[in-house]
Order: sequence, then structure tokens, then C-alpha cells
Amino acid sequence: MKKFLLFSSLIICCAPIRSQVTFTDSNLPIMVVNTLGGTIVDEPKIKAELGVIDNGPGQRNHLTDPHNGYDGFIGIEIRGSSSQSFPKKGYGLETRDAAGEDLDVALLGLPEESDWVLHGPYSDKSLIRNALAYILAGEIMEYAPRVKMVELVINDEYQGVYLFTEKIKRDKNRIDINKLDPDENEGDDLTGGYILKLDKTTGDPPGFPLFFVSNYPANTPNMQEIWFLYEYPDPEDITNQQRAYVQGSINDFEDALHGEDYLDPQHGYKKYIDLQTFVDFLIINEITKNVDGYRLSTFFYKDKDSKNPRWKMGPVWDFNLGFGNADYCEGGVTSGWAYDFNEYCPDDFWVINFWWERMLTDPAFRLALRNRWLSIRQGQFSNVAIMQKIDSLTTMLGESQFRNFQRWDILSEWVWPNNFVGNNYPAEVQYLKNWTTARLAWLDQAIDELTPVSTPAPGADWQIYPNPAGAFAEILLNSPGSAPVSVEVFDNMGRKVRSMPWPGQEMRCRISTEGLANGLWTVSVRGGDGRVGSRRIAVVR
Repeated sequence: MKKFLLFSSLIICCAPIRSQVTFTDSNLPIMVVNTLGGTIVDEPKIKAELGVIDNGPGQRNHLTDPHNGYDGFIGIEIRGSSSQSFPKKGYGLETRDAAGEDLDVALLGLPEESDWVLHGPYSDKSLIRNALAYILAGEIMEYAPRVKMVELVINDEYQGVYLFTEKIKRDKNRIDINKLDPDENEGDDLTGGYILKLDKTTGDPPGFPLFFVSNYPANTPNMQEIWFLYEYPDPEDITNQQRAYVQGSINDFEDALHGEDYLDPQHGYKKYIDLQTFVDFLIINEITKNVDGYRLSTFFYKDKDSKNPRWKMGPVWDFNLGFGNADYCEGGVTSGWAYDFNEYCPDDFWVINFWWERMLTDPAFRLALRNRWLSIRQGQFSNVAIMQKIDSLTTMLGESQFRNFQRWDILSEWVWPNNFVGNNYPAEVQYLKNWTTARLAWLDQAIDELTPVSTPAPGADWQIYPNPAGAFAEILLNSPGSAPVSVEVFDNMGRKVRSMPWPGQEMRCRISTEGLANGLWTVSVRGGDGRVGSRRIAVVR
């Protein structure tokens, strides 16, 4: 068997550290890049060849095996912002045919497309923060980038463990919105689809502005501008009519959210957004306490009005600095809201807009957040479930992480912006587990304080029985008092789905669960004095 003797060199504390890695085979898929003598740069993509070795689950992959997952051309470039300063680079890939045209390919079992990302975790010594965040997001959001862990070789030089993932873009298998053509400039055609993002920019191409500016600067001492970048259509492709439409749409949403009537169900901000997607986006960024969350790599999108007139939040992206991996702006602290970044770092240039603080003053948004949180914490986001996901990923990397840290000898060394430095890989993983467990506990309490499970009953204490409920439930007053006048049922978005009068001076009221899906609901009892008491009920048939 042919062996590849591969070397690495990087500088830590001004002294070069060299190590030798013998790499012949892996339990992970192997990606092999040949740049055909070229040097990979940050734009433009250079022509290269890519071979993918993937013999299937449970099978070993050898460098000498045929390139059975893909054997063809690509364009490749360095990608990232601050991460470009690391010796281990991240790459953007574009699969191409022999003529250099985009070629849609299903790589490693992911839906076919031409644009891909090879993320090289470096400061994240667990190697899995991005993978974990995307997997969690994929369980509650409409779409999150799908991931595969691989080992990468470039020009016969071993590069370590990489996360192969989908690039965020409009596609039927990614952000599934209408393809907007340059001639679609009026009527329903004009209304979608669009993708915007909050992010850094390196400057406008000649004649094509990359972004527009919010009418509402950040509430910080410097009153920083908030920039909305055009992601789709590209700045050079979007027409003036489309540019005007998307700016007007965001302006309308922000005006409604900032206005005095922002809670109005017909004219307030909820008219413009898909509330559940905003709740889910918040949950992922708060679990991770991502210091870049809400302000960088933050996407939102809109389809045609005829399909859905509301803006959706997501997909999520870039969690290298999440899960306690940042030693600045409270990133390593397990308490505190991530959306309060402006309070932690008011002088940072990239700050958070007013959306989240304002929406969390809305009882309906808080209720939707609480209901979603209670639901997922009982299942896929329980402590046990999340720890199992971490164990699954790190077990998969059991052998490859040794090679990675031979190639990049940084265990026990501080790499910007580590909040914790472990002496070995198990210590890094244990820190991730401990931090996440503490963070979940803080969120349990903080979200409970936003909207208590129960509020005082109008006129008398009361309970719901049985809970969980089957075909019906009864509200029982525990003591006489000012009689309630009505009962209302709300879904987990805070929308009223049922209303009925209280039966006279009775001490009990029966509610049918017919038409209510299994899950969590909120029952509110309104008293004659206007006060409302609320309780949660689970419907299980």
C-alpha cells in the first residue's frame, strides 16, 4: 500500500512547530484536491481536480482507493473572514465540468448542487461546534446546512479534519424560494424571492452597491448603521425595481416593529414576518450564545407574496465562536442573553439591530418562544439528546482527531479567541459538554421568567384536569370568587384557536380537544375584572 508522508508547519508564540503525519486510510470519507500547480487564493476560484473516496458506512476509505464519490473538476478558493488568519484554511468549492461550467453533483449523499464549503475548524478544538449547531437547527428549522465530516488532502499534503457542508443559497433543496429573474419587475413576480444578510463586507463592486442601510441605527453610543447585504439576487444581478421593492419591504417591517402599534394583530410587525422562524433562529443562537449571532452571518429570506408574503429568519451559519469558545463580549459566560451583545460590547462596529429586544416585549412572541422551548426540551433538545449528538460526532472523530492535532499541534495552546484551553481532546469535548449543560439550565430559567407557566387566576385559584388531556379537559375552580367570563385556547405561536363563554356561575368548564393536535397548548381564563390567568396543557391521544 502506498503511504503518504505529510508535513505541517505553523507558528505559535513565534516558534515554528513541525510534526509528521502518516495518513493512509480513514473511517471518514477522504477528499483529495490537486490544484494542477496553481495556488489557492481568496478569489478568484482556481481550477483544480477533486477526488472523493467514500466506500459507505462502516467501510474503510484508503488513499489508494478509486475516487468513487466524485472524480472531476472544481473551482476552489480560500473563504472566511477572521478565520483566514489561521494556518488551517477554509475553502469554497464549485463543482464544474471540463469546460469550466457549474455542474450540479450529489456529493457524499447530499442533494445535488454545485456550491459547497469545506470548513476547517481550528480555534474550535472540539472540531464539531458548527456541525452540532447545524444538526440542532435542522431539527427545528425549515432548512439548515447538511454536514459531513471528512479528512482533506491537498496536493499530497494532509490538511486534517474538515466539515463538508452546503453553501447557503437559493435552491429547491436549500432555501426553497422562487428563482427571481431580471425581467420580473412588477406585480407578484416582483415580490420574491430574496435573500438578505447582516454581515461584513469588503466593499462595493463598481456600480453595484452591496447593501442598503436600515432607517434605525443601533441603540449604542456610536449609533452604528445597520447594513442589509444583498445575497440573492447578487448585487450585480438585482434590478433597480427589485432593489426598491426589497428595501421598501424591510422598511415597512421595521416601521411596524418600531411603531406604537407594533402589537396590533392586523397592522403590527407580525404582518410582515413568519414568527416561528424568528423564534427558532433565536433559540439556536441563544443555546450556543454565539457572539457573532444576530449581527454577522445572519440570513433572512422571502418568497413571492402568492406563496408566502412574510420574511423568514435563517438559515443559521457559523458557530465557531459559539458554545463558550469566545473569551470576549461575555461569549464564555453561560448566563445572559446573546441578543444583549450591544450591552456587553457597545463599541463594536458590528452590532445587533433593535429587532430582538423589541420583539421580546411582545407577549405573543414570548409565549411562542416559551411553548417552542418547552416542546423541544422534552425531546430532541433535552440534555440527554444533545449529549448523545456530541458523543456521536466525537466518536466518529475518534481516530481522525489524533491526526488533525498532529497536523495542527495546538492542543494546550491558546488560539484566538479560546475561553478554555484543554491539554487534550477529551478535555475540549468535556468543556463543550459542561458549558452546554450549564447554558441549557440558564435558558430553562430565563425563558420560564419571560412567560410563567401559570399566572394568577381571575378571582379564584384554578386547575386543569386531566393534564395531559385526551378527548377533553375540565377547568376546575378551587374556591368561589369573581366568576370567569370566558375561556380561550392559544397555539404555540400565540394565536387564538378557540374561544367559549364560561358557563354562568359554575365551578367548572369542560373544553373539548377535538381539532387540537397532540402537543402543548395554552388555556387562558378571563375574569369579569379583565384579568387573565393562563396555564399550559398537553394534548395526548
